[in-house]
Amino acid sequence: MKLTDLRDNPGARKERIRVGRGIGSGKGKTGGRGQKGQKSRSGVAIKGFEGGQMPLHMRLPKRGFNNPFGKDYAEVNLGMIQKFIDEKKLDAKKDIDHAALKAAGLARGGKDGVRLLGKGELKAKAKFIVAGASKGAIEAVEKAGGSVEVIAKGESEAEKKAKRTEANKAKKAK
Repeated sequence: MKLTDLRDNPGARKERIRVGRGIGSGKGKTGGRGQKGQKSRSGVAIKGFEGGQMPLHMRLPKRGFNNPFGKDYAEVNLGMIQKFIDEKKLDAKKDIDHAALKAAGLARGGKDGVRLLGKGELKAKAKFIVAGASKGAIEAVEKAGGSVEVIAKGESEAEKKAKRTEANKAKKAK
């Protein structure tokens, strides 16, 4: 066997058909488009057209509703947060917010922030700063010794700080 004898198995590689390259090619003249008519011309897109009959996508009933005012939250479960803390991808000693969860790869998307959900178990004591949280999630975090701070989207850092100081004053008053 020589290096020059190496080649693909017969039929392993197939050359593409070059359309409209003369009579001898078998795809010359009209280039496999037939004669005349809309589909023989260039720049035609008639996908879904059924010859005047009501197209299928229009015959089917409309379903659902897209709320223009609906919020887009990145939903994160407590079980996943605990898993990431165990794997040292999240630091429980620091505040856990949208940026921290995004950096760890837990919160994808969520242009309106993060919503905390109570699926799974949280053992680590952590402080969460999120846009929303379920009752079960808040209870589970507080049971583990942590806290949940729910902030509205678009709040400035100064407003957040003012809220925190007010909350601290209220706690001290009690």
